[in-house]
Amino acid sequence: MTTVDLGMPRMGFFTDTTVCIGCKACEVACKEWNAVPSKPLNLTGESFDNTSGLTADSWRHVAFIEKSVPAPGGDGAKDVKWLMSSDVCKHCTHAACLDVCPTGSLFRTEFGTVVVQQDICNGCGYCVSACPYGVIDQREDDGRVFKCTMCYDRIGDGGEPACAKACPTDSIQYGELDLLRDKASRRVAELHAQGLTDARLYGESPDDGVGGTGAFFLLLDEPETYGLPPDPVVTTRDLPGMWRRTAVAAATLLAGVAVSFAGARR
Repeated sequence: MTTVDLGMPRMGFFTDTTVCIGCKACEVACKEWNAVPSKPLNLTGESFDNTSGLTADSWRHVAFIEKSVPAPGGDGAKDVKWLMSSDVCKHCTHAACLDVCPTGSLFRTEFGTVVVQQDICNGCGYCVSACPYGVIDQREDDGRVFKCTMCYDRIGDGGEPACAKACPTDSIQYGELDLLRDKASRRVAELHAQGLTDARLYGESPDDGVGGTGAFFLLLDEPETYGLPPDPVVTTRDLPGMWRRTAVAAATLLAGVAVSFAGARR
């Protein structure tokens, strides 16, 4: 499995959903900077969310989540609680998309991020099914895959990604991953002290199924509420064992054929 060990600080995103206002400035900035094709407005009927999800043409997706909660007063009436979150590629530590790419189109940058080189992508789609988050998508007109690059061209020049630059509330923060994790832990403690005991981090732990992500989140509800898998696992985790068992089976078969052939000759 691919891992991150580049001898330099790893860069990443920390998205604090508690201060996201759903403005979608990050979506627009991402499209403008990366020249991501715009599509005609498609009214999905899913609340105010007409992007619907991460695709080859939407590298940032701001979700509007309506949750029914008890209304103040304790009379049994219901109210609506809004949860908003800007989703993006997770730039995993153990990136299954890198493991399965046959052309080297997907590569790990010096910042620890995962980037697609579209000019050598052959459209096989292996990475699409390998991603445990369902992030990578193929463009309909030519089959090549596209996703967030964490604005590789901008950060390589000392800048910050377009989405983080455009975010008016600092819900999306960019920087050294270790520093962001420390900041996020302090933010969770602050929210718990304010009585928001449901606040939790998602994707920050190096001990999770993908070795921690380069883009992690502060959530106010279960990951499933935000459309995130609760226990993501790198999908190529068992490949080495599978190949070993296949090799053993093949060797056993060949040995059996050799014994049978030797017996027949006698």
